[in-house]
Amino acid sequence: MWLYMIIAIVVIILIALFITYNSFVKLNNKVKEAFSTMDVYLKKRWDLIPNLVETVKGYAKHERNTLEKIIELRLKSYDNMSNDEKLKTNEQLSKGITKIMAVVESYPELKASKNFKDLSNQLIKVEDDIANSRKYYNGTVRIYNNKVEMFPSNIIAKIFGYKPKNMFEASETERENVKVEL
Repeated sequence: MWLYMIIAIVVIILIALFITYNSFVKLNNKVKEAFSTMDVYLKKRWDLIPNLVETVKGYAKHERNTLEKIIELRLKSYDNMSNDEKLKTNEQLSKGITKIMAVVESYPELKASKNFKDLSNQLIKVEDDIANSRKYYNGTVRIYNNKVEMFPSNIIAKIFGYKPKNMFEASETERENVKVEL
């Protein structure tokens, strides 16, 4: 009788272990999917920036510093970056884009340029897509991190090496209230 009870308890523990482990795999894959979705939009912005810089460069020659920093960031190979490097580099690009848009305010003929307007509209669309995918990514990371940190699943997380993941947070520049009129 005791043997059957012990076997039943072991079976129940193993089932709980398998269910919890599988939920970690599922959540981890969901976080990867969310990052991949956001990564598509980050890459779109990455590819849009050289055109924007070239358009502004012709008008804002004395803003060479800002443009050179953005070009320097863009010289890195996006595909060879880790996820953390992509997030950090895109944060720096966001700062640069904000500066470029502020510079544009001083050049009415640039603001009126059809090429610049098209690029600006594309950039606005991509930025909206990034914001939405950021929400999705952060939501999936929150669910995953809860599972990693809450008892009793945290025990299984430690056994199998699941660690909390970083949220995609707004930079100090993004927290500032910047008004850009195009």
